[in-house]
Amino acid sequence: MRLLVHVEGQTEEMFVEQALKPHLLQAGYTDVTSRLIGNAPRRAGRGGSRPWPSVRKEILRHLKADQGAISTTMVDYYGMPQWPGRTEANFRPFAQKAEAVQEALARDVRSGMGRGFHRDRFIPYVSMHEFEALLFSDCGAFAQIMGVPEAALPLKAVLARFGDPEQINDSKETKPAARIQSVIKGYDKVNFGPLAIQEIGLDVVRSQCRNFGYWLTRLEKAVE
Repeated sequence: MRLLVHVEGQTEEMFVEQALKPHLLQAGYTDVTSRLIGNAPRRAGRGGSRPWPSVRKEILRHLKADQGAISTTMVDYYGMPQWPGRTEANFRPFAQKAEAVQEALARDVRSGMGRGFHRDRFIPYVSMHEFEALLFSDCGAFAQIMGVPEAALPLKAVLARFGDPEQINDSKETKPAARIQSVIKGYDKVNFGPLAIQEIGLDVVRSQCRNFGYWLTRLEKAVE
C-alpha cells in the first residue's frame, strides 16, 4: 500500500520524508511520498493552498490512476481558502473546526470517486494553525534539541496559556513559529522543525495533539 501526502510547503515535505515516512513504513506501507500543492514556487519556501477545485482534481486523478494508493492532505486551517467545510467550520466550536473541514473534504472526494470507493483511501488532515504547533508537544525536549535549554520555560508558558499545542495562535504575529523564533533566535522551520519532530517522536506528538493523533491512527489502521 502506497501513501501520497498532499502538502502546503517545504516544511511539511521534510516532515513527511524525515518523520512520517519511517513511521508508516514500519506500520506496513510500501512507500510514502509527498506532493506540493502550495501556491508559491517551491524555491520560495512558502506554502498556502491552491483553490480546492484544482487540488481536488489532482487528488481524484491520483486515486483513480493508482488503485493501490491512499491519499491524504496536510494543510492549515488558518488562512485556508474556501475549501469544503470552511464556511460551516466558522460556526463550530474551536475543537470541531478542523474536523468539519476534514469531513467535508472526505465527502467531496468520495462523491468524485463514485460508488465502490473505500473511504479509507482518502484520509484528510487539517491542522488548525501550522506545523510548528506540534513542536510544543514536548517543550523541554524541543529546547534541548535546539541547543537552547533555557527556552523550555517560555515555551511551556505559551503552552500553559492554551492548554493544547493545536490551539496555539493569536494572530499572524503570534503564530507558533513566531513564538518559537522569539525565544530561539535563528530557528528555521524548514531545516529544524521536521528534524525536531523526528527526535521528539510521533507517539509523543500523538499523545498531546488530539487531531494529529486521530489522523496518524487512521493512517496506521488503513493498512491493517
